[in-house]
Amino acid sequence: MRDQVALLAFVTVTAVLQQAYFSMQVIWARRKYKVSPPATSGPPGFERIFRAQLNCSEYFPLFISVLWVAGIFFHQGIAAISGLAYLYARFEYFHRYAESAQGRLKPMYISATVIWFLIGLSLLGLLEFALSSYYGYGEKESLLCWLLKEYVHF
Repeated sequence: MRDQVALLAFVTVTAVLQQAYFSMQVIWARRKYKVSPPATSGPPGFERIFRAQLNCSEYFPLFISVLWVAGIFFHQGIAAISGLAYLYARFEYFHRYAESAQGRLKPMYISATVIWFLIGLSLLGLLEFALSSYYGYGEKESLLCWLLKEYVHF
């Protein structure tokens, strides 16, 4: 079983380490800009780093959820590669946001696109699972062929 989820586990641990790195950046920014907890406002440089970390944390549960659903129900390899692309985009997002608020936009759009891609893979995988489990769709038959046979009658 471990080989069926090893890539997903690797991406998950990498994502957790990335979140820890982002948190450490906030701690270092607090020291640099002399912003003591629980304050969340201060010089613009601190606020950008704080917001970048907070924004990445907000999307973390969504990312992990669709990574695993897409990996289990669609394809582990495609989900893992997509997950690594997402993590790279988030890394770029964090560092560009720390430099300027405008710099965050391109990596934000890329990471959002990857999230939607993983959502799409998740839905396709779940649809295929439901069709095979509840409607007798064969595992060796592609989803597209099954849908064409069912609804186009060729």
